[in-house]
Amino acid sequence: MSTMNGLRDKAVLVTGGSRGIGAATAVRLAEEGADVAFTYVQGEERAREVTARIEAAGGKALALRADAADAGDAAGAVEWAADALGRLDVLVNNAGVGVLGPLESLTLADVDRVLAVNVRGAFLAAQAAAGRMEQGGRIITIGTCMTHRVPGPGGTLYATSKAALVGLTKSLARELGDRGITANLVHPGPTDTDMNPADGPYAQGQAAMTALGRFGTAGEVAAMVAFLAGPGAAYVTGAEFAVDGGHAA
Repeated sequence: MSTMNGLRDKAVLVTGGSRGIGAATAVRLAEEGADVAFTYVQGEERAREVTARIEAAGGKALALRADAADAGDAAGAVEWAADALGRLDVLVNNAGVGVLGPLESLTLADVDRVLAVNVRGAFLAAQAAAGRMEQGGRIITIGTCMTHRVPGPGGTLYATSKAALVGLTKSLARELGDRGITANLVHPGPTDTDMNPADGPYAQGQAAMTALGRFGTAGEVAAMVAFLAGPGAAYVTGAEFAVDGGHAA
């Protein structure tokens, strides 16, 4: 646990915070001193576990069932968090879905859902957060190493959706810079989560594509988010950070 308490008295919203990178980030920011609200779509038991971990770290914890694919939920979750916590200092746009497969296999429903969650949901959450943040706020979005390097077929829709977040982040940095609000993008590489376990059927090939030869952990991604959320990153904005073990090297 950090002893710096760099986020003491800060209010945070992590979208998609009940598992994987989102859960690790929610807990890490609580360890840094923040009160943390997070959204989830399913898995109420997981949400309760994350709530308990946030509280054990010393933070106030709030969980909201909200689907980033729903435009009302995407923006409404931000308003809810800001109202419930009394303010909003940090938004972590983590909610995302991945539909992988051959180009010809992707349906219109696949396209609509992936773009709704990964692009529209992130945009609407950032828009709502910008309306509630005060000087020095932080908007941190989770992308993917596939915006820098697509090592094989099957990722067209997912990579397209995540690449849009580069433009979102750079534009937010310009629009909000005069208020001291920063916007940055974190690109995880192969990361050991229940959605992509390090012992899964495709893990060996993914690990081999990294310079370090291994999967990352959700905590390693969360550590980068914590830095960008903290006071030491006040002059960092409009930037992309690869936490990918050298996947793009």
